[in-house]
Amino acid sequence: MAQLKVQQKKSTIGCKQNQRDTLRTLGLKRIGDVVVKEDRPEVRGMVHTVRHLVTVEEVD
Repeated sequence: MAQLKVQQKKSTIGCKQNQRDTLRTLGLKRIGDVVVKEDRPEVRGMVHTVRHLVTVEEVD
């Protein structure tokens, strides 16, 4: 199964609480953090919620 590499690019200052919670659920705590997650609908939904704060790449 494919995987997604998610990197936080922007700060959560001024963001809504649900966006902050979503980043924490993904495992991102600060700018520059990178996590690799399975490409699943749940993860895609979380990434969509914070798409303006992160960059996403597919990893094989």
